[in-house]
Amino acid sequence: MIIIESKRKKPATILKQYPDAILADVTSGAKDGLVKLSPFYPHYGIPVPFSEGYTATCVEAIWQGLKVFEDSDIDTSLFGNDTMKGLKRTVRRYGKPLGHRKGVNGVELLGYIEARKQIYIPTYKWVLENKVADIIGRLKEASKTKIIVLLDYDTNDDVENARKPLSHASLIKAYVEGIYPYGDSKIIEIKKPSSSKKRKNTRKKGNNVELDLFNEYGEEK
Repeated sequence: MIIIESKRKKPATILKQYPDAILADVTSGAKDGLVKLSPFYPHYGIPVPFSEGYTATCVEAIWQGLKVFEDSDIDTSLFGNDTMKGLKRTVRRYGKPLGHRKGVNGVELLGYIEARKQIYIPTYKWVLENKVADIIGRLKEASKTKIIVLLDYDTNDDVENARKPLSHASLIKAYVEGIYPYGDSKIIEIKKPSSSKKRKNTRKKGNNVELDLFNEYGEEK
């Protein structure tokens, strides 16, 4: 079984409700191999939707890079950001958000929810299938006999809810359970690039022995 909980909750509070659970941090602050499930993690070679020839380091770089504001258009320089920092583009700095451009050279602007469906969700699915398939496989197997609590800063699993950010942990859960939103949709086709740059993961593994279920991974292929 997979449960989604806020990372802001104290572990003791969560374990009181789920005594035998494995707590699995899937945010950019994770200290083990699960950090690769973060939208901020630089996998490299992720195709930018509706933008032939463009790839990015991470999902968040694509999501933020294709944003259009009142005072600023898209920012393709973010596609190369591999620091897991400095990716957010805020209203305070760039003005009122107008939408997401449908591709680097596109003319159509997608609304917030439509951008989730056509940009964020398909792109994150591409990462799940092409960059972290081993992790997902082990997570799926472990969830058959254990309670896995995925920790995320956001817990909203409603794609249509524009008031709260969409939880990427909820997308992991949905993918493992075979109910990934728009999983069979033809909204977008993202082709895998012929080659992608590799990056050595230098982050330390966690101390939780049970989390070793998800730590035994080499670099992405």
